[in-house]
Amino acid sequence: MIVITGGAGFIGSFLLAKLEEEGCHDLVVSDWLGRDDKWKNIAKRELRDIITPEDLPVYLEKHAEEITAVVHMGAVSTTTEKDVDLIVRSNQRLTSELWDFCSAHGKQFIYASSAATYGAGENGFYDWEDLEYLNKLRPLNPYGWSKAFFDRKVARCKRDGRPMPAQYVGLKFFNVYGPNEYHKGGQKSVIAHIFPVIKRNEEVKLFKSYNPKYADGWQLRDFVWVGDIARVIIWLLENKHINGLFNVGTGKARSFYDLAKAAWTAMAMEPKIGFKEMPEELRGKYQYYTQANMGKLYSAGYPYKMTQLEDGVREYVVNYLNKEDPYI
Repeated sequence: MIVITGGAGFIGSFLLAKLEEEGCHDLVVSDWLGRDDKWKNIAKRELRDIITPEDLPVYLEKHAEEITAVVHMGAVSTTTEKDVDLIVRSNQRLTSELWDFCSAHGKQFIYASSAATYGAGENGFYDWEDLEYLNKLRPLNPYGWSKAFFDRKVARCKRDGRPMPAQYVGLKFFNVYGPNEYHKGGQKSVIAHIFPVIKRNEEVKLFKSYNPKYADGWQLRDFVWVGDIARVIIWLLENKHINGLFNVGTGKARSFYDLAKAAWTAMAMEPKIGFKEMPEELRGKYQYYTQANMGKLYSAGYPYKMTQLEDGVREYVVNYLNKEDPYI
């Protein structure tokens, strides 16, 4: 049995679909579904159970002998969330409880960290695990801080020889895009935001730059296709001996202009791209450049290449966004 927290969310639900394709059917989702269309993310899945996060600790203990792995994708992931107590409860407390369970019972534990831990990138984008480096990172928002907090906790556990899960892996996701993110509102990928505009054949508006090093629309991100995320996780589940903290991106920073152009091209339409002011509250907390250093994951033996931007955008636009049913 594999338990996936945040299993009805974006990455979690895509992972469920791919695990099913791999022949895994003893799957448990822990998540809140709410009152919107989030339930559609898992409507096509055959699941053993759906458990709310508050009921999860009891469920885990009850089924401890059957569970082989916990994949922890659940979190308050809104980078603009201001309720830090909520973030602590969801992103730190629950993660620690799951860590303790997997340590006590010898289970595999894979959890979502984030590229947001790197802040503005002044200390590079290296998935190093030593505390000296981790303590130098300066996230720009409470979400990034919460993820950095747990990465440091894992490093301390390892240093101090405390109990550890049978397998422990933290994954620093960069800018993920793909199907089943539709419930995320303002936190959806830029592609999901601009697609309706493209379909109406209207001008796409990207944020202006407030850094002289970057032209308008040429702020850089490491955009990663959600299918690559799922493939990394499944590979790790199959390779139980691999532990540590790993970046998951493409290793190649691309501009938002490139992203928008790829979406227009996928629709076989001539690009219309303009620019707009960035909200005041974002300007001082904005990452102008992210790029995953992917050497560590490949050195661990990961055998697959990452999907290039144009190919991933085409897959998303043609096979999901432009379909009547956009869900996997």
